[in-house]
Amino acid sequence: MEHRIILAGFGGQGVMLTGQLMTYAGMIEGKEVSWIPSYGPEMRGGTANCSITISDQAIASPIVYEPTIAIVLNQPSLDKFAPMVVPGGLLMINSSLITGKSERTDITQITLPANDLANELGDTRVANMIILGALIGLKGVVSMEAIVESLKKVLPPHRHALIPLNQGALEKGMAQVAFEQKFA
Repeated sequence: MEHRIILAGFGGQGVMLTGQLMTYAGMIEGKEVSWIPSYGPEMRGGTANCSITISDQAIASPIVYEPTIAIVLNQPSLDKFAPMVVPGGLLMINSSLITGKSERTDITQITLPANDLANELGDTRVANMIILGALIGLKGVVSMEAIVESLKKVLPPHRHALIPLNQGALEKGMAQVAFEQKFA
């Protein structure tokens, strides 16, 4: 199984961190991985996206032109990346910052109010973890255990006190999609 993922949003939304976490988690699980960051001219508030490939087999190209999954955290990212998702693919939308969906009918679209759910945990900075937890719950791209282990590697030691908050956000995202699928 190969997952070709585009993750996109504004700088400061944790796009690169989330991509790194998925990549490290894939390595922990013995999978083939690639991660390519792309920044706009500004670090905070500008556009940021990354391409992540996680596969059971060798990866032909690390550049993701036809994502099987796109996670969009803001409107410009929806406009740019929704058309690129392969038919039958998954589009995950942060409905806290994006109103509406793609007009496409050949993909699965999941809306998740990631920022609102993060606010419920007391910290909007974990919206990226909410949506990552939802992705794990939906597709099992990597395991929750591998992501939590990756947090220890990706976060600097002085940020390790935030691991329980991040883990709670991952679990909240998983629970949210499980609840929605139960009643869909």
